[in-house]
Amino acid sequence: MPFENLSPVLSDALVARGYEALTPVQTHVTEDEAKGRDLLVSAQTGSGKTVAFGLAMADELIEDGRLPFASSPLALIVAPTRELALQVSRELSWLYGKAGARIATCVGGMDASRERRNLSQGVHIVVGTPGRLRDHLERGALDLEALRVAVLDEADEMLDMGFREDLEEILDATPETRRTLLFSATIPKPIAQLAKRYQRDALRISTVGEDRGHGDIAYQVVTVAPADIEGAVINLLRLHEAETAMLFCATRDNVRRLHASLVERGFAAVALSGEHSQNERNHALQALRDRRARVCVATDVAARGIDLPSLSLVVHVEIPRDAETLQHRSGRTGRAGKKGTAVLIVPYPRRRRVDGMLRGAKIEAEWMNAPTAADVRQKDQERLIEKLLAPVEHEAEDLELAQRLMAERSAEDIAASLVRAHRALMPPPEDLIDNGPPARRERGERGDRFERDDRPDRGQHREQFDDSVWFKLNIGRRQNADPRWILPLLCRRGHVTKHEIGAIRIGPSETLFNIPLAIADRFAEAIQRTANQDGEDDSGVAITPAPGGATYPPRREKGPHKGGARHGGPRHDGPRHDGPRHDGPRGDGPRKPRGASTPGGPTERYKPKPYGQRGPRKQGKY
Repeated sequence: MPFENLSPVLSDALVARGYEALTPVQTHVTEDEAKGRDLLVSAQTGSGKTVAFGLAMADELIEDGRLPFASSPLALIVAPTRELALQVSRELSWLYGKAGARIATCVGGMDASRERRNLSQGVHIVVGTPGRLRDHLERGALDLEALRVAVLDEADEMLDMGFREDLEEILDATPETRRTLLFSATIPKPIAQLAKRYQRDALRISTVGEDRGHGDIAYQVVTVAPADIEGAVINLLRLHEAETAMLFCATRDNVRRLHASLVERGFAAVALSGEHSQNERNHALQALRDRRARVCVATDVAARGIDLPSLSLVVHVEIPRDAETLQHRSGRTGRAGKKGTAVLIVPYPRRRRVDGMLRGAKIEAEWMNAPTAADVRQKDQERLIEKLLAPVEHEAEDLELAQRLMAERSAEDIAASLVRAHRALMPPPEDLIDNGPPARRERGERGDRFERDDRPDRGQHREQFDDSVWFKLNIGRRQNADPRWILPLLCRRGHVTKHEIGAIRIGPSETLFNIPLAIADRFAEAIQRTANQDGEDDSGVAITPAPGGATYPPRREKGPHKGGARHGGPRHDGPRHDGPRHDGPRGDGPRKPRGASTPGGPTERYKPKPYGQRGPRKQGKY
């Protein structure tokens, strides 16, 4: 028997499913030390946790090779999302099928009356989401008095989603003699507190980094300009041509926007987010399984529990909020021993954050530039040649048509037409604004001082406006700041045109640019509306008014006091001051009070602006 520690009925089910050996987490939960005990298990996504807790609870369920008659559930599995609950139900169906198990699924978005009817007919195992299970419990449709095993799957995610009260009410309704199995990718403090309250002498099992880890997933990091994110997504999909790819966004709006853009370009794509009904989600997943769609755009929560065997490419369009989310997203691929690729698209200002996240998660990733249109076309040529040169058995009808074509056209014309027809079936690649960072300077940076070519008078891009207000970006040369992608970013954030943006001065760690005074208030309001609570956009770029940002043209009056040849006025022939000249030592005589201004000077002619008062200009400074 290949699985000696297991019940024969489960061993036969594993063999029929094609299992040759158990995964590390499955091995640990079936050892003699774990039998009959509460378990607190942390394991990577895609490591076989569903089958693991299915095997772990077998001793409490199977009697003489079958499950006994039960009028109320013997086992309860709680999962955070509908997709994960449905997946767990499918896995347990084949695992306990020969044991005669009756399994009921209770999830939001499905017919609640039908679920209550199934529960009333008697089931052995109930799988559901916290909200729907709590609803059935409060209505009296779910009886947990005879429960033997309770399993919390993806417990960390359920707490993050705000299901703590639901979980506590469900667990409080179960017998104290139950066995509690808690599975979580990580064990943060809230999970430890939950385990302490509802578990007794729990055995701690951790397989994070064991055997599999990230070995089946190749991580790549693609650095791009913020304005090139969508173009990089297009080129990555075209370069890999994955059988199934999943793109992760942070919000529903971004999922909707990216999905519409992909469909418009000719990709067979579906979307998954919280705004879609269960029926729409089922249709989307079925389209991916039937190969009618090849790309899925989803949010983190909507993608929980999705298991697509053909999924080989995961693209993090927006950076995950932490290392755990990164692992959950990437874990959609590289499952069941198959290889997968996870690509993070990182705007230049976010490189340091992503680098720290990868180091904390102990993930080795390959950093590279985004694929260009030329890279995609070269890959298309290689794929086309490989496809056409592969040995194929031709039908007689096809050979007859080929002979007719050869009689009317040359072989070169036919081959060129074939290539053109092949390319017409695929979405064209995108030309990126910035194809990669420039070569690094050999000598080190000198703090926040400007390099010689970065000084405002020599490193200025575009022409400066006269009546203008200066604003500041929190990125510079070190973040690969370049007017090619800064300009479209400013237009998008500030709701202005490129002609309304003046000089752009790029320093080592910050960038200044000026906006006409007439639209400065409107621009400032727009950048606040398009920023998050931290004052940044999704790519980590913050736009703020520059200190002393209100500037004015040097409108000098011609005269004995305001003239001078270099200001355009007449040359002074007399003394510079109207009053008596001091003949004593420097500093004698009454001094002008600090802050006083000459009549008609800047302080009197202009009111203070909300972006700061004009200060003295220093050579080589902003």
